[in-house]
Amino acid sequence: MQEKTETGPDLYLLLSLLLVILMYPVLDHGFLRRLMLGLLMFVPVILATVRLSQIKGWLWLTVPLMSGVFIFSAADTFFPSRVLDGTKWVLVAAFLALSVVGLFSFLKCARSVLNAHLHAAVSIYLLLGLGWFALYSAIENFYGGAILRSNSTAMADRPSELLYFSLVTLSTIGYGDIVPLYAEVRILAALEGMTGVLYAAITVALLVSAYKPQSTSQEGQSTAP
Repeated sequence: MQEKTETGPDLYLLLSLLLVILMYPVLDHGFLRRLMLGLLMFVPVILATVRLSQIKGWLWLTVPLMSGVFIFSAADTFFPSRVLDGTKWVLVAAFLALSVVGLFSFLKCARSVLNAHLHAAVSIYLLLGLGWFALYSAIENFYGGAILRSNSTAMADRPSELLYFSLVTLSTIGYGDIVPLYAEVRILAALEGMTGVLYAAITVALLVSAYKPQSTSQEGQSTAP
């Protein structure tokens, strides 16, 4: 029962992240759909805040960032501005980066592999993709035309295209249909690809080192005085 209770927050966070990624291209059309998409984006933000509040010392960092995201999102909805939208994405990127660090500290301290650790590991990977997406979105607001469609002068103007670019870069698939134009953005994209590879390697090493077969655990309990 305790394992099931502890698994809940991590599982809900993982499901909310998957829902956002799957629904992003569907809702990335028109004002009303994008408004629904903005509301949907706050679900993993709130769940990540709740999850980090359970990890000692992280609440005082996450609440101000989450509040900033709410404020700038509301301001950008009623007073659309590239500056407000860019600032919002900067705060979202900072919040997601903080969430990654907080959840990874939970993963790193694992003494045995539970479902909660597996859910957290996948959530961190998705948070990395969303975090880089938020960073690219901020760059596009402040420096339009930094990321273009391949063999075209058209910008990747829909946020879902930037999310797609971030995910294929993180997974090192790199189809090449959307490309960064500026050298600085190319370096960021290269760093994202390296992050995806290193995270997978480090996480597998951590989980393997923390894994204890059930037979070994029972053996240890039976030989304990």
